[in-house]
Amino acid sequence: MSTLADLLAEHTTLSDAAAAHLQRLVAEWQLLADLSFADFLMSVRTEDGDIVTVAQCRPNTASTVFPSDEVGRIADPTVNRQLERAFSADRVLRDEDPKWLGAVAIRREAVPVGFTADDGVIAVLTRAVDLTHPRLPSPLELAYQDSANDLCQMVADGSFPHVEGNPRGLSTPRAGDGFVRVDENGMVVYASPNALSAFHRMGWTTELTHTRLSEVAASLLTDPFESEDVAVMIDEAVGTTAPPAGPYRDVGMRMEADARRATALLRAVPLRPRGASTGAVVLIRDVTEVKRRDLALISKDATIREIHHRVKNNLQSVSALLRLQARRTTNPEARGALTEAVRRVASIALVHELLSGSVDEEVDLDEVVDRLVPILVDVASGDATVRVTHRDRLGVLTAELAMPLVMVLTELIQNAIEHGFTGQTGDSEIDVVADRDVRELRIAVRDNGSGLPEGFEVATSDRLGLQIVQTLVSIELGGALTMGPNPMGRGTEVNIVIPLR
Repeated sequence: MSTLADLLAEHTTLSDAAAAHLQRLVAEWQLLADLSFADFLMSVRTEDGDIVTVAQCRPNTASTVFPSDEVGRIADPTVNRQLERAFSADRVLRDEDPKWLGAVAIRREAVPVGFTADDGVIAVLTRAVDLTHPRLPSPLELAYQDSANDLCQMVADGSFPHVEGNPRGLSTPRAGDGFVRVDENGMVVYASPNALSAFHRMGWTTELTHTRLSEVAASLLTDPFESEDVAVMIDEAVGTTAPPAGPYRDVGMRMEADARRATALLRAVPLRPRGASTGAVVLIRDVTEVKRRDLALISKDATIREIHHRVKNNLQSVSALLRLQARRTTNPEARGALTEAVRRVASIALVHELLSGSVDEEVDLDEVVDRLVPILVDVASGDATVRVTHRDRLGVLTAELAMPLVMVLTELIQNAIEHGFTGQTGDSEIDVVADRDVRELRIAVRDNGSGLPEGFEVATSDRLGLQIVQTLVSIELGGALTMGPNPMGRGTEVNIVIPLR
């Protein structure tokens, strides 16, 4: 399915700034749909003069009036004249009579999307409201719709959505989580039942109506800096306080704050239709239980990483002891076996070291190979110089795949270093080449050495390293292993295919 950016590029020649404004609008218009109890469609004019729908939003607070996907549909201007007129308007058009769509009576309103004076109207939002069963609206519905009307006018003015920073990546509370409407003086004129419950959970024991919300919120928070920040955020959204001159904390328009009994996520939305402040909407969500689960997960994650760190330390100690024993051993076979053990333990320790710094139990294989190669070359026997390079990107794998794969690469590279260049003079090179897609990871380990012995079969080889490789690839990784001549020239090539899905 095409994204909004794809559709804008296909049908329009909007500037990057105008397209970014529409992207921000689509990121925020769920609030508009929920407050309006209405579906929203975004339409743009194509280079050919047609009007095409490029985005669609359904409300969480009411049933949709467009059960089918409207994206990509070209509007008929003879049927929807209001949409055509909105491209040259600077206000919300609400003069269309309800029309029947099947068994549903729909009233459409056209909201021109303003941006700059030079760009004019860059898109039009269609707000479609179900009028099939008219009834007297509740106070909550009146407060919602009043705020939605202000926000729609701000869309026409080009002042919504606001460009605001969110460095902490906080999510946005929905209107149904908790809704508070404050007037131009910062006084609460309406608070939804869910908002009242959230403030009661934070420690407020009386009604919110006719109180100054910034003072109420500030009085409930335990941290004095958060208390000051939340008061500044709400007052700036209302317009009763301008940002202070000089350096100050840019608190943005959303915060996560800790009260005595609960943690709440707050978001302030200024209401300034036609440039005049009519107050603000403050959305609040009680995230106490979510925060507790997050803290538990953080604690568990820290414990797992500490375990990886200790395992790495223990393996490095074992590796050091084996290396010391190898130096004291006079038997060449025993020294070789101990040296191989040092290398295997070191490769496992390296994976645990990377896991100790990972927050998602994943390992960057390229970093492992870059750090592993010097260790392998250092413990290689003989005086010959071997150059090991790896091309392309191996990528990131989960720990359960990364651990055996690192062991496989360790054995293959070490085997090539020790046995691939027997009796050879000149440059000795080993290449690790990767090819990865969404289904498989294919790795080739190539050398320019003397090649495989006559009649060699990997399945019948009695070398411990190759036996380890076959076992890990077939059982642990569920992949396939082949060995043969290097197609790029002399030497040997080992191919590994590992399924990723």
